[in-house]
Amino acid sequence: MNNNTIGLFVSFIFFCLIYIVSSCLFRLKILVGERCRKFIHISAGYWWIIAMVYFDNFIYASIIPLIFIILNAISHKYNLVKIIERKNNKNLGTIYYPISLLVLVILTFGILNKPYVGGIGTLCMAYGDGFAAIIGTEIKSRKIYHNKTIVGTLTMLIISAFFTMIILLKYNTERIVISVIIVSIVATTLELFSKKGLDNLTVPILSSLTYLLIMYL
Repeated sequence: MNNNTIGLFVSFIFFCLIYIVSSCLFRLKILVGERCRKFIHISAGYWWIIAMVYFDNFIYASIIPLIFIILNAISHKYNLVKIIERKNNKNLGTIYYPISLLVLVILTFGILNKPYVGGIGTLCMAYGDGFAAIIGTEIKSRKIYHNKTIVGTLTMLIISAFFTMIILLKYNTERIVISVIIVSIVATTLELFSKKGLDNLTVPILSSLTYLLIMYL
């Protein structure tokens, strides 16, 4: 069994565990509503780390997000998985999430052969957006735009900067300061102004592309 096959097996086990744990927390009413969705949102971001460890072939790495595009689209249409679906059926965030992963897999595992670039955008979305929603709800502050608050936006900025820095310290220390500053600002701006779950598409893809632009200028 090669690493790519192991990666598929580990990925399936990983997402099954997320579903089992989140379902248990939901039924026990420890995490309900948006908190449960954000728990899944944040946890799913770990998959990129699994992908970087095991996959060296973008076709294998593409299988997981492709499967979840289909599954999440079916769930969204028929409201099957209650723990991830919102009452507002116009929010397509659960579908945009794996679409963005697929785009980044093709771009960074396939075309560029630099998976860490995709990791920047993915972790800005998973952790930045996820914790921004949680902390922004827990700590009351003035709203900036739509339902986004000052505390939530600052959380997005800080966490995006932190994970961008961590990734670059490990994989590419060139232009690290300017990259951290610009990428975190771009990610935060995209999260602030994207509606109806569109930030799950714009933040990861455009944050990674922003870093690429900085790197090649």
